[in-house]
Amino acid sequence: MTKRDEFVSVIQNEFETDRLTIQNTLPTFHPESAEEAARLFRLANQHEQQVYITGFGNNIDPVGEKFVGLIIVRTDRLNQLIEINPQDLYVTAGAGYPLRELNHHLLKQKLFVPHGQLPYVGSVGGAIAVGLSARHMGHDLPLKRYFLKAEIVTPEGEIITPGSVCFKSASGYDVVKVFAGSWGLLGLVVSATIRVMPDTALDEYELLSQNETNREAFLAGLAKSNVSHDAVYARKIKQKFDPRAVLPIV
Repeated sequence: MTKRDEFVSVIQNEFETDRLTIQNTLPTFHPESAEEAARLFRLANQHEQQVYITGFGNNIDPVGEKFVGLIIVRTDRLNQLIEINPQDLYVTAGAGYPLRELNHHLLKQKLFVPHGQLPYVGSVGGAIAVGLSARHMGHDLPLKRYFLKAEIVTPEGEIITPGSVCFKSASGYDVVKVFAGSWGLLGLVVSATIRVMPDTALDEYELLSQNETNREAFLAGLAKSNVSHDAVYARKIKQKFDPRAVLPIV
């Protein structure tokens, strides 16, 4: 029995039976809350088991031999539309909620998210993880500009809620934005709060076009052979959040 098989037995003993499925021959855990995800990560640390986070599998797809020893964590059951707040102009949704469905509900309240109009077919959490960005009037418009707050499970199994829904919060580095474009290597985004806009601005974003995501470029930036300032800083952040390398760079 392999170490991964032993950990599968641990999961089966610790959680409801429907939390674990086999997808593309890979054991796949489907948390339904931050608490369940945190418990899984704590167990992974105890058993020195590496895991891999994915959403719909459109951009972060665990397929092939390099994933054989891993446990897959899929966000498909973290799919609730949690809150629409018209007064403070934000929406909160689970990581597994489809990004394109946000505006279906928001427009009923005369609100919208610009990136909800893009052809991106992934989840809210996936869009944040891949650093979804668009082109608007000749300039890049990243989704992280609207990314206000999140509930996140760290690789060590802690639940944190960085960010704020306030228009103006305390000065200093906006920690929540570190998770935008992190490709699931810093932790699991369980839910995200995103700034919305009044629908009177819809015409301004009519020609919004989606930029390509580039996972290979991101991974190249983490390579030890890359000695650029940004790469060194990125590796330090990775080490800080994931000291035991529970979330491997695959």
